[in-house]
Amino acid sequence: MSAFQNITFTDSPFVGGGGRRIIIAGGGTGGHIFPAIAIAHALREKDASIEILFVGAKGKMEMEKVPQAGYAIEGLDIAGLNRQSILKNIGLPYKLIRSFLKVRRIFSFFKPDAVIGVGGYSSFPVLRYAQARGIPSFIHESNSFAGKANIFLGKKATKIFVASEGMDRFFPRDKILLTGNPVRKNISQAQISQLDALEFFGLSMAKKTVLAIGGSLGARSINEALAENLDAFDDHQLQLIWQTGKTTGQEYEHKGNGKENIWIHEFIKEMEMAYSAADMVISRAGAMSVTELCVAGKPVVFVPFPHAAEDHQTSNAMYLVNKQAALIVKDNEAKERLVSTVVELSENIALQKQLTENIKALAITNADEIIAKKILEIIQ
Repeated sequence: MSAFQNITFTDSPFVGGGGRRIIIAGGGTGGHIFPAIAIAHALREKDASIEILFVGAKGKMEMEKVPQAGYAIEGLDIAGLNRQSILKNIGLPYKLIRSFLKVRRIFSFFKPDAVIGVGGYSSFPVLRYAQARGIPSFIHESNSFAGKANIFLGKKATKIFVASEGMDRFFPRDKILLTGNPVRKNISQAQISQLDALEFFGLSMAKKTVLAIGGSLGARSINEALAENLDAFDDHQLQLIWQTGKTTGQEYEHKGNGKENIWIHEFIKEMEMAYSAADMVISRAGAMSVTELCVAGKPVVFVPFPHAAEDHQTSNAMYLVNKQAALIVKDNEAKERLVSTVVELSENIALQKQLTENIKALAITNADEIIAKKILEIIQ
């Protein structure tokens, strides 16, 4: 059977016009998808004739979120290396070959003027093929510790947009532009009073509010630490907005039964409300979480996920900790130290003020516009 059989392309209003054509590749997590969509919006705001096609990985959340944002997307049957099970990698070479063949077909059909990689499995074959064809390629590296694929692709990239200082240890210095990470407009432009936000969650202005977010799938160490120490919130006149994550949400939702100071749900769609309600935040240290917290300007205690590639979440968190802009608790110490650290922070007004001032100083709210402007300058 031909490798091209059964390969189809999405009908889309962004395909077939006369403007410049750009492919945006990547996804897998909200930390890749939401910046990619923000960049797409910024490009089309600057030039409405631009045609944009996303390329993602089948079965990942970009296949749902990108069409919801109004863009066409093609899915590759691709996955990363499984370091825990060699047997699960048996089909990886076949998937990689299939992905490159489909990328070649996409390029032949769409004829892009440029490609942008935002991280995730689908970025590699798209950018690698573009570079082999001499098509301008751009990388957005959201983390403060670059992944191996981006380091490799960066050698031939046209421009590399980064969120942190010191990224010349991974990429050629002359290709780097410090832009920050694009943030969703509903967060960067939010003008919601804390009173309105607390009323949204059914909570009181009389108590300080802690927001706990472990990502869309959840963070077991954070959830277990909160579940075992919920009484401490009541004891110290604190209230909690707790996003448990979808993976283990049902294990914890009953913990808030009968507690007026605890709001629990597996996922928070209205994050602008959550940030506006919070006085302090507990969070993983994914790139977008870090970026959004800088924009929100809240004192934060990071609990980095230690098994992220190259332990980049710890690197992300330490970038702020070293600037006296955040606190950190190790994942394996969360049960013993997390809630007590938050309680101590809630009672230390001077430290709250210092963390707030320092984290706000790191905020960049127009990264999407900076990136879009530079890309269009280069490919015009």
